[in-house]
Amino acid sequence: MEHDMTLFKEPFNMIKNRQKIIEVRLNDEKRQTICIGDLIIFYKLPDREEKLTVKVLDKYVFENFEQLYSNFDFSLFGCQGYLMKRMIDETYDIYTKEQEKKYGVLGIKICLI
Repeated sequence: MEHDMTLFKEPFNMIKNRQKIIEVRLNDEKRQTICIGDLIIFYKLPDREEKLTVKVLDKYVFENFEQLYSNFDFSLFGCQGYLMKRMIDETYDIYTKEQEKKYGVLGIKICLI
């Protein structure tokens, strides 16, 4: 199965350069349909003209972002040298605490193909 998603320039380029192998999302209804072995096509924002395809290698479901980040080296998220506070603060720039509580969070281990 294929899934379409968008990414901002920086995380898009980190995946493209193989510097990021875990993508972080809410575990909402759309993401719950993702299975190991599926393909994700990421489109780079804002114009969606550039895309890349990845294969889903694994899924990690947690109640909150802190639990997710506590289980992996930050370099897997493309965030080498970050502290937990920065990881959480930057994530809350994208998602709200209410969304986190409602859906839980998902780490998607990917491989560029």
